[in-house]
Amino acid sequence: MPTTTQQRTTILEVAREARASKTSVSRYFSEERERLSPDMQTRIAAAAQRLGYRPNRMASGLKGGRSRLIGMLVADIRNPFSVAVMHGVEQACRERGLSLMVCNTDNDPAQEREHLALLASYRVEGLVINAVGSPDRELQALVEQGTPLVLLERELGEVEAEVVGLDNVRALDMALNHLQAQGYGELLYLSEPPEQASPRQTRLTRFHQGIAARGLAGEVHCRPLGDTEALHHAIGDFVARPSTVPRAVLCANGNATLAATRALRALGARLGEVGLLGIDELDWCELVGPGITTLAQPTEAIGRAAVECLMRRREGGGERIAPARRVHFQASLIPRGSTRR
Repeated sequence: MPTTTQQRTTILEVAREARASKTSVSRYFSEERERLSPDMQTRIAAAAQRLGYRPNRMASGLKGGRSRLIGMLVADIRNPFSVAVMHGVEQACRERGLSLMVCNTDNDPAQEREHLALLASYRVEGLVINAVGSPDRELQALVEQGTPLVLLERELGEVEAEVVGLDNVRALDMALNHLQAQGYGELLYLSEPPEQASPRQTRLTRFHQGIAARGLAGEVHCRPLGDTEALHHAIGDFVARPSTVPRAVLCANGNATLAATRALRALGARLGEVGLLGIDELDWCELVGPGITTLAQPTEAIGRAAVECLMRRREGGGERIAPARRVHFQASLIPRGSTRR
């Protein structure tokens, strides 16, 4: 029977129960498990399960130099994209016997610096970072200490690290090509402020380039989505203005898609007659009206690739085994009724 929470089972008790040495039990719960015979592994596993033993990973890390912890810094844990990628990161960590420690900065650069110091104190073996500010100095210090880093989507100019994320240029091209093919000639691009977020900057720049190359008319609304009055006013003016060509709203991420959907519904606009396309596939998009056309990101693959990049650096001892790479994934268009006139 498992012991009570008041009395933690020790590694010595597991050794006695399994008729094994304390060293063998330590090896079983470390990277040296394969050095034990199959019979010994079976006995130790059964004893640990009977006694309810859980190894103290932090103590093992302090003693052996490895914490078995991967840190993840998320700019906004409420963002569906962040949650979906986090799932991919966690799955990849679990498969490798690693634990994931997640810190949410809530889009606050001050919290970001505090969380980086916290993760460093836990001696994490690698960091996946969705940066909100520009913590170049703190991250460079981690690099110099040999901690592998992977930047998720958002690039930082001064830090030598892998970057994993969506091919934003190709994604915007796919969106514009689809909207033009469906007959929409005037576009409203809806985004949160692009400052401090390189993917938003890339998408906005490509939008301007894309409409110019295709001969489309376009305008931009880049303000905090919480300012609903300004948002409804911008979309209302766009929809009501006299025009000879169909119009569509292009949303830079899932939060913008939700805000646009609410605004269009409040205005009584019919999806399709007014086009709507959003970057990021969300569970509710197929349920609203005729369905909302989206560009789905391969979030599971992005999360797993981030961990693979970390392991590649970690196995190299933190050394510069190769130049930092940019790993870009392609979006998938999911056409629905919101872009069908």
